[in-house]
Amino acid sequence: MTASTMEKTRTNLPPRKTSSKRHEIVEIYDRLYTHFGPQHWWPAETPFEVMVGAILTQNTSWKNVEKTLSQLKEKDLLHPDALYHIPEKKLSSLIRSSGYFNVKARRIKALMAFIFEGYGGSVDDMLSEKWEALREKLLSVRGIGPETADAILLYAGKAPVFVIDTYTRRLFERHSHIDPADNYQKLQKYLMEGLRGRTDLYNEYHALIVMTGKQFCKKTPDCTDCPLNDLLENKAVSNP
Repeated sequence: MTASTMEKTRTNLPPRKTSSKRHEIVEIYDRLYTHFGPQHWWPAETPFEVMVGAILTQNTSWKNVEKTLSQLKEKDLLHPDALYHIPEKKLSSLIRSSGYFNVKARRIKALMAFIFEGYGGSVDDMLSEKWEALREKLLSVRGIGPETADAILLYAGKAPVFVIDTYTRRLFERHSHIDPADNYQKLQKYLMEGLRGRTDLYNEYHALIVMTGKQFCKKTPDCTDCPLNDLLENKAVSNP
């Protein structure tokens, strides 16, 4: 992404009206971009690497996922044909650093079966399908829930869909945009309606939320130096 493109991502947004919670979505984005800068997410060389990483990152840190991906690359296994044919037990032993390796091996194998049975092993053919239809199919694959499916669609397929994760829910609950009972679909719809359906914006926004969650909006929040501090309605969250 060039500097001019990144600047466009920051500035070419819906008009602000900070009196509205809907428009505060844009205010939050603008502040986070100013504070953190562009995140260049998802860090991967190919769409297929994104897809495998989306499964490996379930319930673990990205640092551990990077170790696993590097090992798969070193053994020339990070491509569909190799992961389709490798025995599940052997795959489990190779991805131990990502945690829950037996479960994740089954899920990777299920995704490979999906790609080969539905698209002849072609990731390009899979991602060329209309994203709404592909999303429904991905959700039928064992071990792929909405978050993983949407990560694949957004980061590998460049689809205009917002990824909802723990960091996203935590931030918008604490800033009184949603209720704890709101489900994945409701939060996703809320955010997507507040933006303009731009893939580059969804990509950057989600990455910025992850950075905020890691540095400030933790389980025990550290709001003092957070760029969103003065947007909090419930200031008690700053002093748990």
